Amino acid sequence: MELGVHLPLMEFGAEGQSLGRLARATETARDCGFAAVAANDHFLFATPWLDGPTALAAVLDRSGAMDLATTVALVALRGPMPLAKTLAALDVLSEGRLIAGVGPGSSARDFAALGIPFAERWARFDEATAVLRTLLRDEPPPEPRRFHALPDAPLAPRRTGGVPVWIGSWGSPAGLRRVARLGDGWLASAYNTTPAVFGRARASLSDALRTEGRDGEPFPNALVTMWTWITEDERDADRVLRDVLGPMLKRDPALLGDQLCVGPPERCAELLARYADAGCERVYLWPVADEPRQIELAAALPLP
Repeated sequence: MELGVHLPLMEFGAEGQSLGRLARATETARDCGFAAVAANDHFLFATPWLDGPTALAAVLDRSGAMDLATTVALVALRGPMPLAKTLAALDVLSEGRLIAGVGPGSSARDFAALGIPFAERWARFDEATAVLRTLLRDEPPPEPRRFHALPDAPLAPRRTGGVPVWIGSWGSPAGLRRVARLGDGWLASAYNTTPAVFGRARASLSDALRTEGRDGEPFPNALVTMWTWITEDERDADRVLRDVLGPMLKRDPALLGDQLCVGPPERCAELLARYADAGCERVYLWPVADEPRQIELAAALPLP
């Protein structure tokens, strides 16, 4: 199993947002042998949110050989042409290290901010993702199209071979069929699954890939937004679950405690081992604070 890290795009307390904070997280992950650095995407959130693609560009020269990933970019809201232009630039400048993770978005506030009906998110996402694949990978455009135009010339500059497009899905049957139809990889959500549920969803995805005639292709996966606070202090772990993550995610802290890397190192290692046994190939950790120290603690875990 590989580890990646989410860039610290939001504030949990008084950390503030700065290039230095992004750089320290990226450099520590690089020096600790992490496989990737990632950025999530929101326009509006409960706390100030730094723009994800901009943050990835800002740390590109500090990322070493790590992959860069969007986990996920809101293609239906950003629009496939503007997003493709941004992603192609990141891919060119990183010499082919970009993974373009996309998803429909689960926040009605983001849709309302752009004047787009939330009820249209699935239809818009399907079309926008297909158009994105046309722009990034020269695949045939979807026909007919309701929401998006195509440019009258190929996207340029763009690296030969295109950018892999991964699809974010919590694991519903419809979502996994969408992953099999539109994706080059699957991004699952850590706080919306468990190792057992992930394993069952992965088996269902294999069935969906066979239905699409793609069962012979390598099809990678990763688990994103694994909120992380490694601590030997059980009261400190309870505080993070009860006062930070529970209210932010609007979830029962007791349930989150069984899903996330919050608590002693041995407990976090055991959770990651169960995900590895379920077939998870990479986990993107998101430290709740003190990113460099938490990345170092994660790097010391005995991973499978």
